[in-house]
Amino acid sequence: MRILSKKKTAEVIEILNKTYPDAKCELNYSTPFELLVATILSAQCTDVRVNMVTKELFKKYNTPQQFEELGATSIEPLVKTCGFYRNKARSIYGASKMIIDEYGGEVPNTIEELVKLPGVGKKTANVVASNCFGIPAIAVDTHVFRVTNRIGIVNEKTPEKTEEALMKRIDKNMWTKAHHLIIFHGRRRCMARNPDCGLCEVREYCNWIK
Repeated sequence: MRILSKKKTAEVIEILNKTYPDAKCELNYSTPFELLVATILSAQCTDVRVNMVTKELFKKYNTPQQFEELGATSIEPLVKTCGFYRNKARSIYGASKMIIDEYGGEVPNTIEELVKLPGVGKKTANVVASNCFGIPAIAVDTHVFRVTNRIGIVNEKTPEKTEEALMKRIDKNMWTKAHHLIIFHGRRRCMARNPDCGLCEVREYCNWIK
């Protein structure tokens, strides 16, 4: 498989930047903790569904203290429609408890500390760190993994390897923005099924349609 050069990769990102100038995180939140909860809920669930759930959830519960008091069992019915609700409820409760016990009730502001929280992997940590604390990061979700490997920016088999490769191929000051741009493209053009290749703004660069 032909891999795009760093120059061609930069051109792709620039085209996407012009195509989606307002690209940003599509999860609704007002605090780092709310984004942490929303991102945990977003695993194998659409942002649209998560936003529907958190719109009501955050009206009643939006602090680590409130979720710790609820307990995992009581959180379950509140997040059931996001799927995998038992695991997600345990993660939200566990993360809340650790934030209170070890971080004074404040969400830690580094990727290294975020990944120590129960249920928080590298993707979730990257999302929170980049959007809330201004730390450059490329969170590799299903869209970023699919689009970057499909186009040929990288050629990797796992999200972890994809993240490592993207960090080498995209300038650090563009990591967070590129993450949002690629997600927007994955949702609007380069869908998993029936991608809209005919109208794709970066089709001339893409390995998948050649």
